[in-house]
Amino acid sequence: MHGKSSTIRTSRAVTTLAALLAGALALTACSSGDNGKKSNGDKSEPSQTGSTVSLPKLNGASLEIAAVWTGQEQKNFKQVLAEFTRRTGAKVTFVPAQDPIINFLGSKIAGGQPPDVAMLPQPGAIKQAVQRKWAKPLGPEAVKELQKNYSQGWQDIGKVDGKQYGVYYKAANKSLIWYNAKVFANAGAKEPKTWKDLLTTSQAVYDSGVTPFSVAGADGWPLTDWFENVYLSQAGPQKYDELAQHKIKWTDPSVKQALTTLAQIWGKKDYLAGGQNGALQTEFPASVTQTFNGGDQPKSAMVYEGDFAQVNIGETKAKIGTDAKVFPFPAVGATAPVVSGGDAAVILKDSKAAQALVTFLASPDAATIQAKLGGYLSPNKNVPVSAYPNAVQQKIAKALIASGDDFRFDMSDQAPQAFGGTPGKGEWKDLQDFLKNPTDVAGTQAKLEKDAAAAYGSGS
Repeated sequence: MHGKSSTIRTSRAVTTLAALLAGALALTACSSGDNGKKSNGDKSEPSQTGSTVSLPKLNGASLEIAAVWTGQEQKNFKQVLAEFTRRTGAKVTFVPAQDPIINFLGSKIAGGQPPDVAMLPQPGAIKQAVQRKWAKPLGPEAVKELQKNYSQGWQDIGKVDGKQYGVYYKAANKSLIWYNAKVFANAGAKEPKTWKDLLTTSQAVYDSGVTPFSVAGADGWPLTDWFENVYLSQAGPQKYDELAQHKIKWTDPSVKQALTTLAQIWGKKDYLAGGQNGALQTEFPASVTQTFNGGDQPKSAMVYEGDFAQVNIGETKAKIGTDAKVFPFPAVGATAPVVSGGDAAVILKDSKAAQALVTFLASPDAATIQAKLGGYLSPNKNVPVSAYPNAVQQKIAKALIASGDDFRFDMSDQAPQAFGGTPGKGEWKDLQDFLKNPTDVAGTQAKLEKDAAAAYGSGS
C-alpha cells in the first residue's frame, strides 16, 4: 500500500485519466452499428465485442504504456492489452509509473527512454506534455474512433489548442452519495432527488439516532468536490467554466450562494460525525469505512464521493448493492450535477503501433473488456451498460453517459496546482477553514479569491 497523500493523489489522478480514456472509447462504440449490438448482446462470445474497430497487423512491433495503476486495476488493464496483442501481434509492456506521472515521465524522457503511450490524469497534465513537446497528436484513425464513441465534451478535454492529444479511457463519476441501507430502512428514509429532499432525509436519519454524514475534512480534496457539485448544479455549467478558468472571481455572488448552501449541512454540528472538529480529523478512507462499519449503528449514514469509494467499502463487511447503496448527488438547482475525472491515453513516441493502441483504447471493444472485470468506468458511450458487473456500477455508468456534454471535469483538477491541488494550501485549506467556521462566507470568499489570484497570476 502506498501512503495517504499518494493514495489521494492517485485516486484523483486515476479518476481524471480514466475520464479521458473513457471518452475515447465511447467514440468507437458509436461506430459499431448493428454488428456491435449483436455481438455485445451475445454473452457466449465476449471477445466478439472486439469487432467494432479495425486494427493493422503489427507483428514484430513492441510498445510500452505507462500508468500509475496498481493491484487489481493494473491486472485488469493488462487483459485489455493482451487483447490488443491477440488482434495485432504487437507486444505491449505495462510500465508502472509513480505519481505525479509528469515527473516520472520527465526523468524517462531525460534518459532517452520515454514509453510509447502514457495514461495522463488531469487536463493540466496533457497541456504540460504538449508544452514540453512530449505529446504527439492523434492520427486520423484514433480521432475517427473518438468521434464515434465519445460525446463532444470528452473529446474536448483531450484537446490542446484545438488539436486532439488525449483519449479518455477511464472516467470517475464524482457525483455520488453512498449510504448505509440498514440505517435508511430503520429511519424510513428515501433516496433524495433534490437538495431539499437531502435535508429532509438527513433529519429523518438524525431522528432515528444516527449521525447523517461523514465528511473527510482532514483531506482538502473531498471538500472541493462537495463544493463543485453544489456549484455546478446551482450556478450552472457556464458559470462553472468561468470560475474554473478564473474569469469570474471567488467573491462572485454565485460562490456566496454555494457556500451558504453547503453550510446547511457543514454548519450543523449534529449532522457531521464528530462535529466540525471530528470531520477535520477524518481522512477519506475512514470517512467511508465508518459509514459501513458498526452494523445499524455506524458513525454516519452517508458519505459523499466518487465511484472509487467502492475500494474503501470493500474493506468493510458491507456488500455493495445490498448493505452499501448509492444515489446521484441531488439537484441543488434545475438539474443534478455530474462532476467527473479521468485518465487519458497520450502518445509520446509516434508510430503506427502507438496510434493503433490508442485507437483500440478509444473503441468500445477495449473498454468493454475492463468494464466486465469491475472497478472501472468508461466515458465511451458505446460500451453497453450491461457490461458492468452489478446494478450499482450500471447505475453509476448510466448517470455519467446520460449527462452527455453537461458533465464537467473536476474544477480543482483544472486549476493551477498551487490553488487546486496542494495539501494545506489554496482551495483545500480555505475550505477546511470554512468547514471549521461555516458562518464566515464572506471571509472564505476573500481568502479563496486571494489564493486563486496568486495562483492564476495577476488575478486574470
